[in-house]
Amino acid sequence: MDPVIQRIRNELKDHADPEIEKASRRFFKEEIRCYGMKTATVTAIAKKYWKEVKSRDRGDIFSLCEDLYRSGYLEEAFVVSTWVPNLADRYERQDLAMFRSWIGKYITNWAACDGFCNHSVGDFIVKYPECIGELKLWARSGNRWMRRASAVSLIVPAKRGYFLSDVLEIADILLTDKDDMVQKGYGWLLKEASRLHREEIFSYVLQRKRSMPRTALRYAIELMDHEKKKEAMRKDW
Repeated sequence: MDPVIQRIRNELKDHADPEIEKASRRFFKEEIRCYGMKTATVTAIAKKYWKEVKSRDRGDIFSLCEDLYRSGYLEEAFVVSTWVPNLADRYERQDLAMFRSWIGKYITNWAACDGFCNHSVGDFIVKYPECIGELKLWARSGNRWMRRASAVSLIVPAKRGYFLSDVLEIADILLTDKDDMVQKGYGWLLKEASRLHREEIFSYVLQRKRSMPRTALRYAIELMDHEKKKEAMRKDW
């Protein structure tokens, strides 16, 4: 084991709080492993050790990230989510295959999924937009977190107005998904896309509201005015 990994784990253990650990479990339906600490504390530790590892070869840093993921601890996944976006200017096209592998092997809850995908994968797609088709393959995966990842990876770009047609295509693939974590993921994506494409998203929702689960629908229209929300939620069948 690389000595920096052991030092990170020792510091995480030193900050562990049994009360926070117990309280954290209430936010998840699935079982999680966590030390128990505030997100700000984890972020501070991640930034501290980033200063130590940032000069290393990118492949070496990715290896450290995989070591952190293997532990299964939520806070160690958060360290990865803090480090990897800092490598965005060093991303290479083949990195997406590694990201897909990490999601498939190590992501087991919404917090780890969103923490990694919002920026790490989102930044990758902005740098290599020709790879966005990969997300559409993820949307058809049998892995619920891979399907959620296909949507939440575009949250930040969609908020900036990018990739509207791809956002709608992914939402269509996920439209009738039975998993509430997936429904919330693509509903959130539509909500963020609505910031700069309000009418397009509203039109999309109206056309598909008979098929769209109410959970996804509520997320999608969250930023819309009262009248639009009322129209979207009205049962007209």
